[in-house]
Amino acid sequence: MAAYLVVDTLLEDPQAYETYKLKAKPIVEKYGGQYLARGGDISMLEDNLWSPSRMVLIRFPDKQAANSFYGSPEYQAVAAIGRQAAKRTIFILEGL
Repeated sequence: MAAYLVVDTLLEDPQAYETYKLKAKPIVEKYGGQYLARGGDISMLEDNLWSPSRMVLIRFPDKQAANSFYGSPEYQAVAAIGRQAAKRTIFILEGL
């Protein structure tokens, strides 16, 4: 079953975040991830629980691949750049 890494990002340092994006993409791909959406326009229909800022959606073959990507030493080194450049909420959602 596919799994989706869902990221909501509030940018604080856009320049540093560009560095993060460039370094993260090949690692995502190494673990079988495919970007489905990255920073596109959001049309909110209901927002009683959550008001997202900048969304990223990455599809992985399964939850194990998504967790392996996120927990990998190479991603965690790059994730430090992302954490300094933005506030983030990240979760994995199993799906179709």
